[in-house]
Amino acid sequence: MKLTFHIWRQKDRNSRGRMERYQSDNMNPDMSMLEALDVLNEELILRGEEPVTFEHDCREGICGSCGFMINGVAHGPLAQTTVCQLTLRHFKDGENLYLEPWRARAFPVLRDLMVDRSPFDRIVAAGGYISVPAGSAPDGNSIPVPKDDAESSMDAAACIGCGACVAACPNASASLFTGAKISHLGLLPQGQPERDSRALRMVRQMNMESFGQCTNIGECTAVCPKGIPLEVINRMNGDFIRASWRK
Repeated sequence: MKLTFHIWRQKDRNSRGRMERYQSDNMNPDMSMLEALDVLNEELILRGEEPVTFEHDCREGICGSCGFMINGVAHGPLAQTTVCQLTLRHFKDGENLYLEPWRARAFPVLRDLMVDRSPFDRIVAAGGYISVPAGSAPDGNSIPVPKDDAESSMDAAACIGCGACVAACPNASASLFTGAKISHLGLLPQGQPERDSRALRMVRQMNMESFGQCTNIGECTAVCPKGIPLEVINRMNGDFIRASWRK
């Protein structure tokens, strides 16, 4: 399978980037996009050129490390799929592929396709946890949780923090990510004691990180590899407003 890659190359966050063209004739349609980049990098190394930098870890769609734009779409054309799960069979032989890093002020490019997503870490550190002492782990059935709340909480907890929502949003908003982290704890009994303070701290930290504001366009959930629903943003806004009034 032949593919032509147009890849963003940038030495560091202070350097000017550019698109570079690479052609490879040795691609297997069953390869994932990351495996294709591995093959391309081997070819570049053999030619004495710098390999393409991209972030990865589990390569199973779990860790959220990988992620970049493919032909203008975060994670590529297949819905609810990460870059590491996207196979080349979804592209045509001889096709041109344009690979670029996430584009957001809050996610500066570190090198090539790798960006700094540490703002997400700081948002979680601001309140995405339960700190109330609870002793040893209770029996799973000792605290009743309504079925709808449990399912909504698990849906929100599926967020892997890849950053696709920010990259796809015209405003570069992190509302879907922050809403998911607030919702999955706020829907459970264990998360109630800190529910108000959690919403205040996490939203304020999000606003400090140069992300844009949500205008309910919906591009974030359209490209989310885990299908996080827009409802988590409603819950985040509701919790933040209620907490602000109670303060």
